[in-house]
Amino acid sequence: MKIVISLGGNALHRRGQRLDAHIQRENVAHAAEIIAAIARQHKVVVTYENRAQVALLAQQGESSALVEPYPLDLLDAESEGMIGYLIEQELRNRLPQHQIVTLLTQTVVNADDPAFERPSAQVGPAYSDDRAQWLKKEHGWQLVADGRQWRRIVPAPEPQRILELRTIRLLVAAGALVICAGGGGIPVVISDSGAARGVDAVVDKDLAAALLARELAADALLLLTDVEAAMRDWGTARPQPIREAIPDELRQWRFATESMGPKVDAACRFVEAGGGFAGIGRLEDGAAILAGLRGTIVRDARTSLDFVEPAKTRAG
Repeated sequence: MKIVISLGGNALHRRGQRLDAHIQRENVAHAAEIIAAIARQHKVVVTYENRAQVALLAQQGESSALVEPYPLDLLDAESEGMIGYLIEQELRNRLPQHQIVTLLTQTVVNADDPAFERPSAQVGPAYSDDRAQWLKKEHGWQLVADGRQWRRIVPAPEPQRILELRTIRLLVAAGALVICAGGGGIPVVISDSGAARGVDAVVDKDLAAALLARELAADALLLLTDVEAAMRDWGTARPQPIREAIPDELRQWRFATESMGPKVDAACRFVEAGGGFAGIGRLEDGAAILAGLRGTIVRDARTSLDFVEPAKTRAG
């Protein structure tokens, strides 16, 4: 099977943890064990979240007196390479016979996307009133109230296509395990002459993962995070895990817009586009989700699923 594995931010950066380098490396090593077990049996493409790392880089740049803050496309590229390096190294240590490559990936967005007129994605730390006003005046940032403090908001346009898709296809066909489209990819717009230009925006990682899986004709899309499944009645006294559903059913329920909502939307889009099946659940359950034993399975109503036996995790 050809499988796209999407690592959520909570799978790589656990709630309440600092973003220290050694902590991120430990978390990536844990994720690599799960991915390697699957990759021993299947063709695998890996993508991942980078929002926390982009926020850290933005904060570091904003606090520096030496340079102007870097635009988000550069921070996306920097964090994409950093996390990709960690994932690639840990996977190489576990899969010495595999060809593994990290590819910086550009994701094309529409310059006329309404998101550019209505920024909504929060990036970076919380600021005081005085600091927020200074940043707004000095850098033209847009900020929104977050309790008694302020957060920067940026556009989150829809991913349209992945510039490096042909290269990714060639690498997968050659048997390589490809790590790509980190953080949804670096957002770019294309001019009338065909030139690419980075924009100050972010791309939703889950939607980009669904696009990547669809364009690669993947058999499965795994959206891995730190919760066991998509939940019906989330936020109530008795939330119930959804074990299996078709897109029409899932779209009737409401999910948190900043967490599970994008994953459900991405799973539905992949299946609706004629893909195989999508699974949502905990990182640790990756192989079991692939076998239909854990998580939420999203499938087409006409599809009869043939699940695979769970892969076993082992070192070396």
